[in-house]
Amino acid sequence: MKLTGNTMLVTGGGSGIGQALAWRFHDLGNTVIVAGRGVARLGETIKGRANMHALALDVGDNGSVAAAMDLLKLDFPALNTAILSAGIMTWQELGRGGDIGTAEEVVNINLLGTMRTAEALIPLIAGKPNAAICTVSSGLGFVPLPAAPAYSASKAGVHSYSLSLRQRLKGQVEVIEIPPPAVRTGLTPGQETREGYMPLDAYIDETMANFEREPGAQENLVANVLPLRFAEKNGTVAEMLDHLGSF
Repeated sequence: MKLTGNTMLVTGGGSGIGQALAWRFHDLGNTVIVAGRGVARLGETIKGRANMHALALDVGDNGSVAAAMDLLKLDFPALNTAILSAGIMTWQELGRGGDIGTAEEVVNINLLGTMRTAEALIPLIAGKPNAAICTVSSGLGFVPLPAAPAYSASKAGVHSYSLSLRQRLKGQVEVIEIPPPAVRTGLTPGQETREGYMPLDAYIDETMANFEREPGAQENLVANVLPLRFAEKNGTVAEMLDHLGSF
């Protein structure tokens, strides 16, 4: 993945990992479009930054995605890269007060939102120089958090979709999966200061270093996510499930 000179879309760019990655790539000299549902947050993200733009986009809505693609095609014809980081999580999940409606919302945003946005982007970027799509999954896509079954399943789906997309777009678009570990963001209440979670700046530092060191890697894996990513290979899934079941 080329790290500079791109025109890049970042979904979920108003907060958390998406916002932090958008800032880092903008600092490297990329034109960055941050997209999300929170227009005010997007405004704060781009404030004082030339060549950084905001785009209203609800990845859970087909009409919103289509309208956003029309604007991108018109206003940013050089678009060649995307980081699909829009996602939601809740502790009120199945078995903890949530119902199937909660699960549907989580899966719609996290998995189907990634799929509908990626599929809509393909005609805009396929075949362009240095075309790339980065999907953001999770370490919990490899070993689920029992208290968040829909979230974990949605991220497992993102992993599977990324594999399929990479094979389908071989030679046209580079597909890179980014599976974060537990990171101190606002994804859930209080998560910004939760003990045991990786500080956001440290996570972004290591992620960007990985991009620089291994620009052709299919997955961007920080050290903290390796126990989850390779639990099946290492025969530690049951052990990891017992640990995660305590949360």
